[in-house]
Amino acid sequence: MRVRDTNWMQIEALLRAGEDRAVLPLGSIEQHAYLSLAVDATLAEQIAIDAAEPLGVPVFPAQPYGFTPTYMAYPGTMTLRLQTLLSVLSDLVESLHHHGFRRVLIVNGHGGNSGAASLAQELMSRHQGLKLRWHNWWAAPRTMAFVREHDPQASHASWMENFACTRIAGVQMPSDAKPLVDYAHMSQLDPDAKRAYLGDGCYGGRYEMPAAITDQLWAIGVEETREVLSRW
Repeated sequence: MRVRDTNWMQIEALLRAGEDRAVLPLGSIEQHAYLSLAVDATLAEQIAIDAAEPLGVPVFPAQPYGFTPTYMAYPGTMTLRLQTLLSVLSDLVESLHHHGFRRVLIVNGHGGNSGAASLAQELMSRHQGLKLRWHNWWAAPRTMAFVREHDPQASHASWMENFACTRIAGVQMPSDAKPLVDYAHMSQLDPDAKRAYLGDGCYGGRYEMPAAITDQLWAIGVEETREVLSRW
């Protein structure tokens, strides 16, 4: 259930009927090579919508901005400070708790946001009855196993993030696979040096796959997200 398709009275009715679950997608606006700058926010929200739909659980619009300072040499990237992200998430979760949502799932689409995952314990200790879960949808066990089965080099801005909703019209993908970057070396680089090392921004792997494979990947991601939302 997309919250943008509801009004406040419908949400109130849902809460009165006993539904206390809500989903808050979290993304990032950052370079993704030839794909949209909004890949992480777009995928987090859509995977959450598809997962929650048969359960009737409301999905709030994605918080699009995350923590991504190392990509700031790429124009269009937008970052929050980590303390700002923590404050924003605290305010959003506390708003949900205020209205009566007690089980909140954060569906995260950006690895750089994971430093905020520890917020769950703090918020649950401050708000009675609150259960807060953090779910990195792309890194869930079966989802990542499927990616590795088809392309062990796949990573940031590769085919594993290349779906119809994240492609840019008129932009053609490279046909060759990109060698996997050296993560240890890259972790020592400042934003300008990181851009010089990465080039287009992809970390490695094929840039695109046949639709049959990406459709399977999406179905697995939806299924695993739905399982997390169903089992508290």
